[in-house]
Amino acid sequence: MSETDKLVSITSSLTFWQTCRAYFELTRLHKFPLGNILLIWPGVWGATMAAYKAQLPFNVLAPQLVLHAAGATMVHSTACVINDICDIDFDRKVERTKHRPLAAGLISVTGAWILLSTMTIGCLALLWLANPVAARVGLIGLFPFHALYPLMKRWTYWPQAWLGLAMNWGFVVAWLQIFPNYTSGDVQFMVVVLAGLVAWTIVYDTEYGCQDRRDDVRAGVKSTAVLFGDHVRAVLIVFAIAFVGALTAAGVMNNQSTVYFAVSCCGTVAHLAWQLVTWEIESREDCGAKFKSNGDLGYIVFAGMLADYALRI
Repeated sequence: MSETDKLVSITSSLTFWQTCRAYFELTRLHKFPLGNILLIWPGVWGATMAAYKAQLPFNVLAPQLVLHAAGATMVHSTACVINDICDIDFDRKVERTKHRPLAAGLISVTGAWILLSTMTIGCLALLWLANPVAARVGLIGLFPFHALYPLMKRWTYWPQAWLGLAMNWGFVVAWLQIFPNYTSGDVQFMVVVLAGLVAWTIVYDTEYGCQDRRDDVRAGVKSTAVLFGDHVRAVLIVFAIAFVGALTAAGVMNNQSTVYFAVSCCGTVAHLAWQLVTWEIESREDCGAKFKSNGDLGYIVFAGMLADYALRI
C-alpha cells in the first residue's frame, strides 16, 4: 500500500469514528448520568414507594428498579434526539448549543431521523416488558409528552411545566406496574406526587435555562427562565416549597414512617435551601452546577424511601 493510500485509509477511519462520536453525543450519553438521572429518579421512587405499600420482597423490587433505570435512559436519549432535530435553528443561535452535532452539521438530519426511529423501537420494546396498563400509560410519556416538548418553547413561556410531565411520568408507570388494578386512592396519590415533581422540574430546568437567557431572548425561545426575569429566585422558592409539600403529603398518604420524613423530606428541604440561597443566577457555570446538583438530591430522596422500605420488609 502506498503512502497516499495509507493516508486515505487513516482519514476515512477517523471520519468514521468522528461520525460515531457525533451520533453518540446526539443521544447525550457522553454526559451520563447528567440529565438521564433526572428521568431515572421518578420511576425508581415510584417503584420503591409502591413496593413499600405492597410489602414486596427485594428480589421483586430490584428488577423493577433496573427496568425503570434502563427505560428512563433510553427515553431520555430518544427525547434528546427529537429535541435537537426540532431545535437546529435555535441551537445555532445559542452559544452553549451551537456545537451540538446537528447544529454544527457533523451529522445529517436524515441520519438523526433514522437514529430516532431505531431508539423509539427500543423504547417500545422496553414498554412491552411492562404489564398492559403500565405499558399503555407509558406510551403517553413518549407521545405527546416527550414528542411535543420541543414545540412548547415556541408556544408558551411554560415549557418547563410540560417537561415536568414528560420527565416524571415514569413515577405513574412504576406505580401502575405494581398496582395495575389501581383505586381512586391510588389516583389521588399519583396526582399529588406528579404535581410536586412537576414543581421540582420547574425548579431545576429554570436553573438550567438561566444559562441561556440572553441568547434565548435574541433567538425567540420561550421559557420560565425568561418569564420569571428578576424574580426568578423568589418564584422558584415557591415551587420548591410545593415540591416538599407534595413529598410530605405523599408520605402521609402512603403511610411512610418517620425515616422517610426525616431523610427524604427534611433532606430535600436542606438541599433545596442550599441550592436557592447560594445560586449565582448570572453565572452560567453555577446555573449548570445547580441543575446538576438536583441529580444528587435524588439520592437523598431515594435513601429515605429505601431505608423505610428495608425497615418494613
